[in-house]
Amino acid sequence: MIYMEDQCIKLNGVVLPGLVKSIEVTESARIDEQEVEGSAVKPKQAVGYEDAKVNIELILDDTESQTKYQRLAVLRAAFRGPGQSVPQPIPIVSEDASAHGIERVLFKKLTHKAENKKGQLPVTLELWEYIPQTITAKKAGSSSASSASSATSNLSADYRRYLGSGRGNSPAKDDADASAVKKKLTLMESKLG
Repeated sequence: MIYMEDQCIKLNGVVLPGLVKSIEVTESARIDEQEVEGSAVKPKQAVGYEDAKVNIELILDDTESQTKYQRLAVLRAAFRGPGQSVPQPIPIVSEDASAHGIERVLFKKLTHKAENKKGQLPVTLELWEYIPQTITAKKAGSSSASSASSATSNLSADYRRYLGSGRGNSPAKDDADASAVKKKLTLMESKLG
C-alpha cells in the first residue's frame, strides 16, 4: 500500500495504519434555546463554540509484515498506552485537521467491527479537539492578610475580647473533665488516707 504525503495522517507521531476510507471534521456553534410561555417559537441565543470533532474511518487488512490485528494494536497503543489511566492530548498531523486549525486532540473513541468481507477490519477513530484552558492563580498572601486585619479592626472591643477568650471549649466537656479530675483526686485521697 502506497501512501502519498497529503493522505498521511499521524497521531502522536505515528502514521495511522491501513487505508483511510474517510475523514470528517465537524465544527459547530453552541446555541441555547429559551422557553417562552405562550410562544410556539423558541428564541435562540448563541453562547460560543463546541470543540471540533474529527472522525476517521480506516480499513485494516493483512500485509506481508503485519496482520490486521497487529495493525489494530498500533491504534490501540495510540488510544491508550500501557499504564495510562487518563486520556492525554496528542498532536495530530492531517491536512483536513489543519484546515480547521486543529493541532492537538483527545482520542475519545476507538471502534472496530469484524466483517466477513475480504478479511478486512473497519475501524473508526473519534477525536475531539483539545484546547488547553489557562488558569491564572493570584497570590493570596498579602491581600487576605490585609482583608483579615481590616475585618478585625471593624469589630467592637467587646466582640474582640469574646473572640480572644477561651472560645471553642464545650461546657459539657469541661464539666466532664472537671468531675473526672475530682473523682481521681477523691480516689487518691482515699488510698493515701
